[in-house]
Amino acid sequence: MDKGSLSSSQRRMPGVAVSAIPIVALIGALVTVIVLKGADSVQDYGYLMLLSAAAICLFAARCSGTLNRQMLMAGLWKSGRQILPAIPILVFIGTLSATWMLSGVVPTLIHYGLDMLDAQVFLPVACMVCAVVSVVTGTSWTTIATIGVAFMGIGTVMGYSPGWIAGAIISGAYFGDKVSPLSDTTVLASSSTGVDLFRHIRFLTITTAPAMLVALGVYALVGFTSDGIGAADSLGMTRALEECFNITPWILVIPGLTAVMIAMRLRTDLTLALSSLTGLAGMFIFQPGIVGALGGDGGFVSAVKMSMEVLMTSTGITTGNELLDSLVSTSGVAGMMPTVLLVLGAMFFGGAMLGTGMLQSITGWFTGRLRSPLRMVGATVGSGLFLNSCTGDQYLSLIVGANMYKAAYRKAGLKPQLLSRSLEDSVSVTSVLIPWNSCGLTQSTVLGVATLVYAPFCLFNILSPVLSVLVAWAGWGVHRKRVVVAAA
Repeated sequence: MDKGSLSSSQRRMPGVAVSAIPIVALIGALVTVIVLKGADSVQDYGYLMLLSAAAICLFAARCSGTLNRQMLMAGLWKSGRQILPAIPILVFIGTLSATWMLSGVVPTLIHYGLDMLDAQVFLPVACMVCAVVSVVTGTSWTTIATIGVAFMGIGTVMGYSPGWIAGAIISGAYFGDKVSPLSDTTVLASSSTGVDLFRHIRFLTITTAPAMLVALGVYALVGFTSDGIGAADSLGMTRALEECFNITPWILVIPGLTAVMIAMRLRTDLTLALSSLTGLAGMFIFQPGIVGALGGDGGFVSAVKMSMEVLMTSTGITTGNELLDSLVSTSGVAGMMPTVLLVLGAMFFGGAMLGTGMLQSITGWFTGRLRSPLRMVGATVGSGLFLNSCTGDQYLSLIVGANMYKAAYRKAGLKPQLLSRSLEDSVSVTSVLIPWNSCGLTQSTVLGVATLVYAPFCLFNILSPVLSVLVAWAGWGVHRKRVVVAAA
């Protein structure tokens, strides 16, 4: 009988000790790079670490006699199907960042933000605005790539450290994403566990609302107690922006058109692509001085050449203000290539862990020791963090996690919304905290802050899984089926 034709029950699965080898190797490599090169170097070496861990995974499976080609191909296919659609989104985020900066959208938002916002309340305001935008759009990625980039510039000028700014932006964006009925991950978490969408969202607020309130309180406290905040020359920055860019409210038509496309529920990649084109058109309409400085005012051919350079390569403008120069520099598609490589590395690592059965072996070891609701939720949260680290993708982690625990929750008499909430609290929310996860890679590139630098300040993302376990420990909203039946 061909080995590839064996059923899953007949296949020999790798043991837990063998399955842990690639994880230990990856963590060891990560710690070594951080110690020797610093946290910023994770993105430079991350894809090599992931590919090496994938090779170790295959080698360990081969040596243990559990490698099956058919199973491996199925795992790679499943991983690729979930992760590859993110590649064009990453590319268009690069073009959007470049065109919105050079067309004056982001500089205009920074200018108005510096005029209107009080430095002491900046962090909670940035967090709340990102939350509202994310609820309306249903996507944290688009929120961070647009309004989040503008808040990053405003906070930098006000004197906040990059970690605090990025943490507030990400906390707000991911809170809004989780409680939005338009969010793809929220829909996926509810559908994969068999829970009504709005019931899932209501149950999710038991942990997300307190986590968000605590995060806002801490951000407000930081603003009111930090020395030196607002000491930066905001007036000098606004003048420098006015000298370099044509600042006018008409520029806000560009993000307004993006909001219309989002309201029309266009695909994310199409929305980002069309928004990039409107930003590019805005360069020629609103910023002729920038176009001239970049050599695009010499006719049609020069305009096309300049446009391609803006979209594809790094572009810098000399303003005479060192801080402003760093804020308005763009990297286009070229700047997203390291992230694309990391996402592809995560895809191969996740596919190898799935295809060799190592991921199933480790998660099976978890689920075999579950008895109480607290242990069930604790294991779900721990598995969510583990899956995020192994698969490198929140969608795949949600699907695998739901399939892992549905039967266990049903057998224990627990309502499925407890599972859907625990998965959201541990997968969707924490994906941005892992350097090689597609979310962590994307946001660190877009905001220009290393994942391990902003992670400690993403208070909502850190508190959500903690509160998920604490609520289960307290017995709030555990929702055993037999309790509901008795009440009826």
